[in-house]
Amino acid sequence: MATKRNTYRGQRSYQGIRVFKNGWPLSPTKSLRHRCHSPAGFCWGSCGPGADQLALALLLEETTEEEALALYQLFKFEVVASFPVEGWHSASGTIQAWLEEKRAIKARSR
Repeated sequence: MATKRNTYRGQRSYQGIRVFKNGWPLSPTKSLRHRCHSPAGFCWGSCGPGADQLALALLLEETTEEEALALYQLFKFEVVASFPVEGWHSASGTIQAWLEEKRAIKARSR
């Protein structure tokens, strides 16, 4: 898989909770087609349904549908739940490193 170079940002403001990919709004629509945890949209800094939706959305941007669906709950607990409530930044490299760690663990367990 080619190395992706996306940047992601989540912010809370008077406009509500917003997530951006490369400066453009990231919609939950794609992730909602796979799992509908939070029709109201994304959230982070907790383990609630908005964090589920964000974890799935981020992984769908960075890996295959199959891998995203298999790992998004773990990604939520290990990464999204620990994003600062006031806002966060992440890059493809960080997400890809997390994915590589999980792939290595899976390979060792075979």
